Amino acid sequence: MVGNGFRLNPDFRKLWIGQAISQIGSNITGVGLPLTAVLVLKASPLQMGFLSGVGAAAVLIFGLFAGAWVDRLRRRPILIAADLGRAVVLGIIPLAAMLHRLTIGDLYLVAVGSSILTVLFDVSYQAYLPSLIARENILTGNSRLALTESIAQIAGPGIAGILVQLITAPMAMLFDAASFVCSAISVWLIRKPEPVPTRTLEPHIGREISEGLGASWRDPLLRALAGRTATSAFFLGFGSSLYFLFTMRELGLTAALLGIIIAIGGTSGLFGAFLAEWLVRRFGFGRTFIGSAAVIGIAMLLIPLAH
Repeated sequence: MVGNGFRLNPDFRKLWIGQAISQIGSNITGVGLPLTAVLVLKASPLQMGFLSGVGAAAVLIFGLFAGAWVDRLRRRPILIAADLGRAVVLGIIPLAAMLHRLTIGDLYLVAVGSSILTVLFDVSYQAYLPSLIARENILTGNSRLALTESIAQIAGPGIAGILVQLITAPMAMLFDAASFVCSAISVWLIRKPEPVPTRTLEPHIGREISEGLGASWRDPLLRALAGRTATSAFFLGFGSSLYFLFTMRELGLTAALLGIIIAIGGTSGLFGAFLAEWLVRRFGFGRTFIGSAAVIGIAMLLIPLAH
């Protein structure tokens, strides 16, 4: 049976376990990094906006090159290097805090560095999976990994809130750094040989990026999706950069309670993933997209009404 053979695939199991641990760690950082800025460094709204923006800018700029670059190299060494790099970068925060030298500039550096390495890991990760498991099992593998990510989005913020409450926000980042070391070890333990990447006769990253952007713009569906993604990222960025300031300073929530609230959001995301297929069958892709975008906008209005 395909299912039994897939379940017993030891190399995929190593990757899966490592990703489960690192995903929980990443969600701890998603709460711990902004709470470090708010609680420890007393960051201003401008500083919080910049902290959110530098990470997104790094993803936007580096993301254009990451895919074309990864196509030219073996993915497994990139995965290991990206994991270890993220562990080192995130370790800056607790180390600087212990030395009483933590500044907002350190947080900017960590946001940029971890964002770049995460893009590199994610692109390599998606390209590596087909070489690790059989083609007929790719959908099953992606489903299991996506389910693990959803569970981490539920567990991670709650754990982060408790850790921040108990050992402070900078020290909570140690758990994410350790999770990336675990992920690097799990990938290193994979023994299945990786095929040598196919090289083009005239490799030119700039040309590949230009062709990809041009194809996205000429296709009306891709153009609409890109426009929606760009505008939502821009405007939702306002809310995400101010969210922690509002909840902690205006509403007076504790870190543990905030972590629980974010975890509830992860639970609803998991519910939405299960509901998506039924909605698409019932209403079609277009109406489902438009309806979900409208619901997101309405839900965001609830945040300033929290008083």
